Parts: sequence; C-alpha cells; structure tokens
Amino acid sequence: MKAFIRLFCVLILLATAVPMTAQRAISTDPAPAARVAPKPNYELASQWSSAKIGKLIFDTAVTPHWLEFSDRFWYAFETPAGRRWWVVDPVKKTRTPLWDNAKLAANLTRILRTPYDAQHLPINTIKFFENDTKIRFSVDLPNASKVVSTSGEELIGQKEQDQTGRQGGAGRGGQQQQQQDEQQQVGRGRGAAAGGPAPGQKRWWLEYEIAGEKLTLNDKYDAEKPKPGWAAVSPDKQTILFARGQNLFMMDAANYAKAQTKADDPSVVETQITTDGEKDYSYARDTQGQAIQDEQQNEQGGGQGTGTTGAARTVPTEQDKKFGPRVAAVNISWSQDNKKFALTRTDSRKVADLWVINALAMPRPKLETYKYGMPGEENQPQEEAWAFDIATKKGTKLKTEAFKDQQMGLNTAPITNLQREKQEAESRWLTLDGTKVYFNRTSRDLKRIDIVEADTITGESHVIIPERSNTYIETQPLRTLKTATGATQLIHWSERDGWGHYYLYDAAGKLIRQITSGEFQCMGITAIDEKTRTLYFTAAGREAGEDPYYAHLYSVNIDTGGIKLLDPGNFNHAVAMNDKSTFFVDTWSRVNTAPESALFDALGNKVMDLEKTDLTAAVAQGFKFPEPFIVKADDGITDLYGVMFKPFDFDESKKYPIIEYVYPGPQTESVSKPFSPRDWSQTLANVGFIVIEVGNRGGNPSRSKWYHNYGYGNLRDYAVPDKKAAIEQLARKYPWIDIDKVGMWGHSGGGFMTAASMFGYPDFYKVGVSESGNHDNSIYNRWWSEKHDGVQEVTDKDGKVTFKYDIDKNQDIAKNLKGHLLLITGDIDNNVHPSNTYRVIDALIKANKRFDFILLPGQRHAYGPDADYAAWRRIDYFTQWLLGVPQDNIDMLELQRERQIKK
Repeated sequence: MKAFIRLFCVLILLATAVPMTAQRAISTDPAPAARVAPKPNYELASQWSSAKIGKLIFDTAVTPHWLEFSDRFWYAFETPAGRRWWVVDPVKKTRTPLWDNAKLAANLTRILRTPYDAQHLPINTIKFFENDTKIRFSVDLPNASKVVSTSGEELIGQKEQDQTGRQGGAGRGGQQQQQQDEQQQVGRGRGAAAGGPAPGQKRWWLEYEIAGEKLTLNDKYDAEKPKPGWAAVSPDKQTILFARGQNLFMMDAANYAKAQTKADDPSVVETQITTDGEKDYSYARDTQGQAIQDEQQNEQGGGQGTGTTGAARTVPTEQDKKFGPRVAAVNISWSQDNKKFALTRTDSRKVADLWVINALAMPRPKLETYKYGMPGEENQPQEEAWAFDIATKKGTKLKTEAFKDQQMGLNTAPITNLQREKQEAESRWLTLDGTKVYFNRTSRDLKRIDIVEADTITGESHVIIPERSNTYIETQPLRTLKTATGATQLIHWSERDGWGHYYLYDAAGKLIRQITSGEFQCMGITAIDEKTRTLYFTAAGREAGEDPYYAHLYSVNIDTGGIKLLDPGNFNHAVAMNDKSTFFVDTWSRVNTAPESALFDALGNKVMDLEKTDLTAAVAQGFKFPEPFIVKADDGITDLYGVMFKPFDFDESKKYPIIEYVYPGPQTESVSKPFSPRDWSQTLANVGFIVIEVGNRGGNPSRSKWYHNYGYGNLRDYAVPDKKAAIEQLARKYPWIDIDKVGMWGHSGGGFMTAASMFGYPDFYKVGVSESGNHDNSIYNRWWSEKHDGVQEVTDKDGKVTFKYDIDKNQDIAKNLKGHLLLITGDIDNNVHPSNTYRVIDALIKANKRFDFILLPGQRHAYGPDADYAAWRRIDYFTQWLLGVPQDNIDMLELQRERQIKK
C-alpha cells in the first residue's frame, strides 16, 4: 500500500512538472509597461488658440440677407482663399457672384488710390436700393488718405461720427443672466460697421450697378446718422421718446434731426410727458442696463462725464441744466398704427442696495451702488404697465395686479427679416387694434402665469390663458394670426402635458385644439403662413436614433396637426426663413463634422447646395474632431449625451487625467452640439488631458419637463452624481483614462458646481477650478435662485403673503475639501457678487484648508480682457496637480508670444 502511494505521488509530480516549468518561464518575462501620463504640451495647446484657429477656419454658416422686392438673398462667405459675395435666386435656382472680386478690387484701387486685391476687399455696410438693382457699400480709410473726383477736386469723405448718443457708464449686465461667454461663437459676425468710421478713419460710400458692373464713388451721399443710445424711435420715425432725469420726454422727427446733428442745439423742442418719475421709480432705464445720472450729477446740471455721451458736452442746454441729459427710456413698445406706445415701469425704491468697489477707477477707487433683490427678501421690485396716447400725451395705467411681487412683460410682434435689414427692429404690439395689448404676468414662485388682454383706454384687463404648475413654468412668445373671416386667433406654447407644444386659442381664450403633440420639445416658432394655415417651428427630440438636442425645422397644419420634417439628417440644424415663408437656408453640423449650408423650399425640397466649411488648412496642420458619446445617468436609465476632447497628439498607450467642463443648468447644458472649433475644452485637452462635456438630469429645457425640472428644490447637489457616473463609465471603457486623476472646472453656475463636486465627492474629484460661482444662492439674484430651487408662498390668517426660501450652500460643506481647489472671481462682478466666493474662502480658512485664489481687479462676470489670463492660469493649475509639472516660468509665454512688442 505504501509502495502504491509512493508511486502515485511520483506520477503526480511527473504530470505537473511541465506546467510548473512553463509557469516559471512565464514569470521570468518582464511585466507589461505601465501606462504613464503624458508630458504637458503647452506648445500644441498654444498652436490651437482661438486667434490661431481663426486663421485656419473661417466662416461656418451662411447668413442670408433677404431682399425686399423678390425671393432673392445675398450672403458673404470666407474661406482660406478669401471672402466672396453671392446673390441667390431661389426661383431660378441660381447662385451668382455679387461682383467680380478682381474687377472690384481694381476699380476700388483706382477710385480710392489705395491698393486692394481680390482676396482682401474691405467691404462694409452692404445695402441694396433702387428695387434691388444697385448696391451701396462703404470703405474706411485713414484720415490722411486723399481721394479726388474725376475733375481732380479733393473730396472730404464722411468723418468720424459724433458719438454723443452712445451710452456709457458702468455697463452692468443683466443679473438674471447666469451663464456668460462660456462658449465662444464660431461665426465672425461680420457686417455693417454701425455708427460711422472708427477714430482716425474716414468713410467713403460707393455704389455698384449690378447689371452694368459699374462702380462709382458717391461723395454726396448723406448716410443715415446712427441712432443715439437715448432715442426710442417709432416705426414711422415721427415720434422719438427718451428720458431726462427720471421722466419721459418726446420730440418729433424734425427736432430729432437737429438733435442728431448737434446734440446741444438749444433750438430743439422737447415735450415732457410724465412728472411722477423719481429715483428707483423711473421712466429711465435703471442701472442694470445703463448708467443714469445720480443725484449729484442732477445737481450739476448734466455736465461732463454724466455717463450719457462718449464725448464731453461743453455747453449744457437749459434742459440739461434743469432735468439732466437725455438718456434711454424704459423699454418701449409701439402700437401697429404708431398712435400709441406702451411700457413697463419698475418700482425699486424699497429694494436693498448692493455694492462693489472698482479699485481701478481713476483717479480714485469708486463705490458702485445698485439695487439687487435677493431670494427670500420681503422687498422686491414692483412692476406696472402703462399705455400712452401720442396725440394727447396722456398715459393710462393698466390694471395688472394679481400676484404679490409678480413679474410682467408685454407680448410683442416678431421682428421680420426686412425690418432687421433696414435696422427698423422697433418693438411693436401684437395687436393690430391700438385699443388692446397683451402682456403676461408671473407669480413670484413662477408656478402661475397668465396671458392677459388689457384695454389701453380704460386700463381694464382680463385673463385670456392661465397656466399653472407645481414647478416653475417656462414661456415662449405669444403669436397671433388672422382667420379667413378676419378673426384673431392665438398660438400659445405650454408644457402642460410634460412636453413643450403649441396650442390654438380663439381671441376670448377658448382652447380650439392642441396643434402639436408627442414626446418631443417644440423650441420656437420660425414663421406662420396665414394663407395656408401652416406653422413652421423648430423642435428637438422627435427623430428616433438622434441626439435629442439636435434641432430640426418642421411644418404643421394648424387645423389638422399634420407634421412634416423639413430638414432631415442626424445633425444639429440652424435655419433662416424668408418673410414670405417660401424658402429657408439650413446650416447643419455636428461637433465631428464640417458645417454645410443649403437652400430649401417650404416643402423641404432642396433647391441647391450653398457652402461647406473649408477645413483643409486646419486638417493639414493636425486638427481633429472631438467625439460624441452616450452614457447613463446615475439612475442607470436616463441617457446622457456628451462630447470628448482628446489632445491632437493623443497616444492610447498613455494614461490621461480626465477633466470635466461643467455647467449644471437648469436653463442650459454647456455641451457642444454644432461644430465649434474655438473651444477652450480643446485647448485644455491639447496640454495632455481628456476633457469631456456631458449633460445631467435637470440640465436642459430642450428635453422633457421631467428632465428639465429634475433638480427643482435641490439646486446644489442634483447634477453631481450624473457627472461622476459619466466619468466612471468612460474609465471602465477606455484604459487610457486615469480614474484616479479627475478634475473639474466651470464658470458661474459651473463654478458653483465645481466647488460642490469637490466638497461632495472629495475622494473622487482631485482638482477643481471654480470661476465666479454662485456658491451661496441666498445672495444671488432672486429671480434665478427662487425659480430653480423653489420658494414657498405662505398666506397667514390675516391674508398677508410672505415667502420662505432655503437652499444648500457650498460653504456649508467646504470643510470636506481634500483636493486642490482654485477659486477665481472678478472684484466688481455685479451679476454673481464676489461675496459668493468670499464666503467659501472664509469657510475654507475656518476649516484650516489649503486652497488657491485669484482676484481679477476691475473685472465683472465674464472677465473681459483678463479672460485669456484666467484661462491659462486654469491650465497651469491642472498641469501642476494632475500631470505633476508646475509651471515655474514667471512669464506666461502662451500669452506673450501672440503680442507684438512695439517699444
């Protein structure tokens, strides 16, 4: 038995000898090379700065300028080969050059005695005239340039315009704007050089006859003077409204012409319309839009530096001395017959003051004081509406009161393409009948909105359409249309069934039918064809298999509800339709495709291709597209859509830190959808990071009401789990993402979210850059904070209404910080007050935490000229703490290499 056992053991040893030998052989092989982080590549990042991209990628969309007397339009489009101008005839299906660039350059050179070539034409302010048979445009030259007539006479040219109408002052931005300048525009926005030539320049006007290709200089052309900032001009140009002191004034067209020629002309006749205006209860725009004169300036009689002019007044008029200088009135809306106007006026006398100190003001630092209503506070702005008769100069206060601390807005007609081209985009009433106006009023908790019709003669009003919800209500502009019998109908947008759709009402407010329905979001009305009873609108989320944020143009029969997709294709679409609703230009793209533009008819039939953005030069130098992706939200059910930016020198054998650029909404998500090459996310990625932008539940109104309102009542924390879940899923999928090196950055709401993430998930987020965050929404503006987090309206036994507000704040959890946090703010930010950042700093100090802080002197919410500095300091911070390579060069070469030293 023992012998058998001994034999069995030998056999087992023999059987296992080869495998064990093999294992020993494998174990002696070298281990796989560990992935290492890339070295920071500042050179690559700076090569793809916004300024340099602009020299490789030019126009990305066609902007049609529809002509008045036909279906034709012209547009300009620039590529690396230069700028060309085209005229398109949709009926004839032709696209022809507006002119021959080479011939035009030669003629300009001969006429203006200044050399030009076909690739560099300095064309400004294109306008068609004489039934669209001729074109007038301008060219600016230095003052020292000499231009002579055909007879040899030296011509004068149009000198620098008198800029006395331009508003100056503090330039405070609207406090309700939460996100500013977080994504740069791709298009260059070229067009008219409004307001006359720049200082040191003269403007020359030339006329081009299309049929004969003839170019002439018109030195006698008297260009229309730019509208001064103080003037509200009626559509028929016969009545001009403005404010002096706190009251409303009026002048006629003849006196307006004199005031434009000479601002201090004492012969200008003005009529005072109101006498009850006072500080903070004024007919002049308040300090959120322009700097109106304060009491001290009033006492000085409107002398120099009153904030109304770019040039000092040397001779104040009697009106200036008595009332103060002309300034812009509160927002004015005109009746369609030009006989009346309406306005909303705000009483902010009880609203508490807020302050910032401009340390860079000269010659002394300056205290800036402005009204600022905060969440939960008792005293809030009170709004009222007035209608005025121009002939009698009498006003009627409209009876609008319904909700405590309500907000109001007049419903106005859409601006047409022709009005925009003629720069006549004055606000007009929706109603053709000057005895009626529509306005909407919103309760303070935004759970009740009424569409109201008011009688402009008696002031009486009644509700046409009420909206009610248990969360905040969104709105879109009301639209009207006429039936064949001349009756008025209303098109109203509502999310009452959980999705944004259009509803048809009669003039009395009776629901006729729901026009659109289904699980998609209608985003805006493009046009209404009253003859065919067709509504053209944009919507997102209707097409299966597409990113639900991609916008499309649809038509729907108002009476039957039959919907047709007019611009198919799995892209984001941007459309521009003519006023006749017969043709539209569609530009489509994704983040990973070059934009294309084409012309379509109203049935969705393609008429012709127009342009495709030329990426040849960019691709030749190494440009690469970012990559869209889809992940699940933290619930494991909801799809989230994102974009990934990799460095252009990406190496999948390395291990990359990952950074999220964030903005939680709820009014938008900062996730790129159309092609957008000038993106700081790509610049940051090129240093050596994976950068992502991804949505979150509660982040965008373009999806369902449920999705949009997900964060209601939990404004600090609702979005963070989804952002974390997105990174975790991507790291499981891609081995080149380093889940142990996670960063986040954002501005404004994104700065708020960055700090909340660093404090809420301190073991996950290692580095954060928080810029101008509204960390304490109890001191952010009332409208945004109460809307998105909620406010409770309480009525006591005596009927008194009060409001309760409570919100989680970042400073309450700042003690949890474990990673590296950089806080940045401008010191005169009057949108998100610097105190938001200071309170987080105070909490971090009290918790004995190390952190970093940059204060930008003299900068507001968007950082202005310091924006690039802040961006590269942000890059430095991530490079130091995620790549382990601090930037120790005292000079920021990435900024300095772009600046020419001239001294």
